Amino acid sequence: MSRTPDRIRLADGLDISRLVCGLWQVADLEKDGTTLDPEKGADALDAYARAGFDTFDMADHYGSAELITGRLLARSKGKPARPLAFTKWCPEPGPMTAEIVRKGVQERLDRLGVDKVDLLQFHWWTFEHPAWLDALHEMKRLKEEGLIGQIGVTNFDSAHLRVAIADGIPLVSNQVSFSLVDRRAAGDLSALCAETGVRLLAYGTLCGGFLSEKWVGKPEPTDIADWSRMKYKRFIDVAGGWTAFQGILRAAGEIAKKHGVSISNVASRWVLQHPAVAATIVGARLGESEHRDDNLKVFDFALDAEDLARLDAAFAVTKPIPGDCGDEYRKPPYLTASGDLSHHLDAIPSVFKAAPVPGARERQRVSSGSVWEPIAGYSRAVRVKDTIRVSGTTATHGGDRCVAPGDPGAQATYILDKILASISALGGRAEDVVRTRIYLRDASQWEPVSRAHGRVFGEIMPANTMIAAGGLIGDYEVEIEAEAVVPD
Repeated sequence: MSRTPDRIRLADGLDISRLVCGLWQVADLEKDGTTLDPEKGADALDAYARAGFDTFDMADHYGSAELITGRLLARSKGKPARPLAFTKWCPEPGPMTAEIVRKGVQERLDRLGVDKVDLLQFHWWTFEHPAWLDALHEMKRLKEEGLIGQIGVTNFDSAHLRVAIADGIPLVSNQVSFSLVDRRAAGDLSALCAETGVRLLAYGTLCGGFLSEKWVGKPEPTDIADWSRMKYKRFIDVAGGWTAFQGILRAAGEIAKKHGVSISNVASRWVLQHPAVAATIVGARLGESEHRDDNLKVFDFALDAEDLARLDAAFAVTKPIPGDCGDEYRKPPYLTASGDLSHHLDAIPSVFKAAPVPGARERQRVSSGSVWEPIAGYSRAVRVKDTIRVSGTTATHGGDRCVAPGDPGAQATYILDKILASISALGGRAEDVVRTRIYLRDASQWEPVSRAHGRVFGEIMPANTMIAAGGLIGDYEVEIEAEAVVPD
C-alpha cells in the first residue's frame, strides 16, 4: 500500500498531492453560526499533512476554512516544506475594477496569513456579465506582482475556458464536478485540457458520500440535512434517479470486490485515470470522519478494460447531466443544495440597462456604452412591442479591445453572451430567439463558430444565415446579430 498519496506537478514549482483535502465541510459544520476553534482545526489539518495529504482546498465562503488553514501555515513558517493552500474567490457579479480585485485577493492573503496564494481559483456566476475577464486580467497582473502563485478557475465550461486562454490568461487548472454520476468533464473539457495543458481538479467524486457501500440496495433517502448530500442527491435525480444510481453502485461494488478495495476507491480511481485530471478533492471532516488509510488504496490498483466496460454498461441506463461543467450554477436545473442560487446570491445584475426611447411608443433600447453608439447613432439592441433586434455584435470588451484575437470560436462564445445579456435586459430569453445571422472573416472557420452557436441554440434552433463577410475590421473574426420575439 502507498504510504502517502501520489504527487503530480500542476505547474512549475507547484507539486501537489493527487488527493487534495477539501474543506467545504467547514461551512456545513458552522452553518448554525458556531465557529470552529482555529487551533483545534489546525491540529486536525496537521494530521492530514503529516500523513502526506498536504494540499488543502477551500474558498472565501467555506466558513472559517481559510483562517484554520492560516493557523496551520503559521506553524510551518521557517520550515523547509509547508502545506499547500488553494483557495477560491467567488465575487458577486458586477464591475471588476483593479481595486475590487486587489481587495478580494488581499482578503485571501490576510485570512491565510501569507504573502502569496499558492493557487487562487476564480468563480463567476454568469458569463452574460463580461467583467469576469476584467477580474482574470487583474489577477494576472497580481500574479506578476507576486501576490498569486498560480491562477485557476472553478466551474468553467469548455467554451469559456477557451475564451480565457485565448485572451491570454495563464490558467493552470479548472475545478469541476466529475464522478461516476456526473461525467460531463470527460467530454469537451477534457479535450480542451489535452490541447492546452490545463488540468482538472475534480470535486464531487464521491457524490457527497453516496458512492459507498452504505447506500448499496438501500431505499431512496427522503430527509437529508447535509448540504453536500442534498446537492448530490439532485445530481442523482437528474441522472436517472435512484434505481439507475443503484446500477452504478452495483457495478462499482463488483469491481471493488475484484480488487479488494472500496466503492469509494473505485469511484476515485475512475476519475483519476482520466488524463486531464490532476487530482481529486476528498472532504476533510476535521476529526469527525477520517478515511485516510482507505483513500490511499486508490493508488494500489488500476481499472482494466473489463472494469471500464462494466461501468459503461451501468452508465448506459442513466441520463447524462445536462449541459457542460458549471451549468448547474448558471441555468436550470440548478443542482445546488437549495436547487437555486438563493444561498449564494440575492440577485444577478444585468450588465445592460433598458431605457425607453424618447418620443417612440412601445420602444426600448439598451446600449453597451461604446463611444461610437452616440456618434454613429445605433443601440446594442432595440425592443419594439414584442420584437427584440440585436445589432451586429463583435467580441469587443471594455469598449475598445478585441477578445481572443485569432480564435473565431472563442469570439463567438463571447459575442453570444453579449447578445443574450442584451435580450435579457429587454425582457427576453434565449428561447425567444427566432433568427441569427453570422458574418465570418474566413469562411473556412465556420465549424468552431457553428459549434459555439450550437452550444447556446442547439435545442432552440432559430433560423440562421452564415455569410463569408471577408473584410471585418481589426482582429475580429466573426460578427453576429439576432432577433427575438417575446411571447405575451
